[in-house]
Amino acid sequence: MDIKPDPAILLSLITTVMPYGKYKGRLICDIPESYLVWCQTKDAWPKGKLGDLLKNVFVIKENGLDYLFAELKAIHNS
Repeated sequence: MDIKPDPAILLSLITTVMPYGKYKGRLICDIPESYLVWCQTKDAWPKGKLGDLLKNVFVIKENGLDYLFAELKAIHNS
């Protein structure tokens, strides 16, 4: 089985801004891993698309792939 990332989701991770809370105004991909771990351990993910995006960021960061965000931002901003 070949799993490929969804380009639309990756684009959303580097362009969507956190709409509320302590990290309001920060890009979703720039939310600290500690907050994402807290959401995971407390099962406190926001509902809907925002929660889905945060879960994706969590998986990416948990697997040490967060360096991809800098590369994606560079490509998107060029």
